[in-house]
Amino acid sequence: MTTPSRWRALTRHHLFWPVAVLVALLLVNVPFTPDFFAIHMTNGHLYGSLVSIVLFGSPLILVAVGMTLVIATGGIDLSVGAVVAITGALTCSYISDQADQDSLSGVFLAMGIGLVAAVVCGLWNGFLVARMGIQPIIATLIIMVAGRGVAQLITDGQIITINSSPYQLIGGGYWLTLPFSIFVVAAVVAVTVALTRRTALGLLVEAVGGNAEASRLVGIRSRRIKIMVYVFCALCAGIAGLMISSNTSAADGNNAGLWIELDAILAVVIGGTSLLGGRFSIGGTVIGALVIQTLTTTIYTIGVPTQTNLVFKAAVVIVVCLLQSPKFRAKVFGARARVTAPAEPAAVAETAPKMEVS
Repeated sequence: MTTPSRWRALTRHHLFWPVAVLVALLLVNVPFTPDFFAIHMTNGHLYGSLVSIVLFGSPLILVAVGMTLVIATGGIDLSVGAVVAITGALTCSYISDQADQDSLSGVFLAMGIGLVAAVVCGLWNGFLVARMGIQPIIATLIIMVAGRGVAQLITDGQIITINSSPYQLIGGGYWLTLPFSIFVVAAVVAVTVALTRRTALGLLVEAVGGNAEASRLVGIRSRRIKIMVYVFCALCAGIAGLMISSNTSAADGNNAGLWIELDAILAVVIGGTSLLGGRFSIGGTVIGALVIQTLTTTIYTIGVPTQTNLVFKAAVVIVVCLLQSPKFRAKVFGARARVTAPAEPAAVAETAPKMEVS
């Protein structure tokens, strides 16, 4: 294979452009922060800009992984931000009521209560979408709106602060010199990849996303698959809620996970998963989430004014999406190739008589 052919094959890989954009964003930070790629150890913990990107991007990666499976079935979940707030509010509220906030049994019970609430939210979303036939954007909008109110009721409209060392480990602690949240994310991603790529589950999800009615007619329980992915998405959001509240040692029912659903959807799209459903990429979603978090870091590093950072972020996302579009690349970069390739119609003409004879 010649070098141009290898290059074309490389650029056609669905992960090429997300990785290229991620590398470009990382390099943009170097002129403003010369030691951007430096990683140093202090008190047995690794610190550095790269470590911080993965640390602060961990909740987004979790939510985006769950969102990927929902989108793969042709749905969408706008309630993940509210689920983040509800989980953190319930967990911190229970811990704050304990006499001994460092009790492992109390912390595990509080986490269990928060995650059960997240699963219930996922079951509700799945029921409305799969059983009641409500459009996903409307069904999940219910908890997106009402969930914030529920979180505010749990916290009485206040920010609940806690002082629990075991709970702080989840989002702000370290293990084996690395942030503990990185290991949590790695475990969730590994389990998700194993279930969707090493079993038939991934094919079933893609089949439901491609054509839910056809998959039902061939024996696939599409409704059950849809309920399952909404529950999984809510569970991932619940774990992210634990991370966020743990990292700040507080539960903020109003701001925790605010607009994280939009960043998660962007991460999924940047990773190459179509919003129409069907084929999906967990690896692409992880890279997309890192692109979003790196972009946020870059905005603050290069000194973009606060009042324009959202516009800057939207512009970069548009560029990324356009670069991923085959039609856009063909129009911008492939004009010369179309002009110098007139042999294709002739080949079609030669094959046409043979098709008529047969």
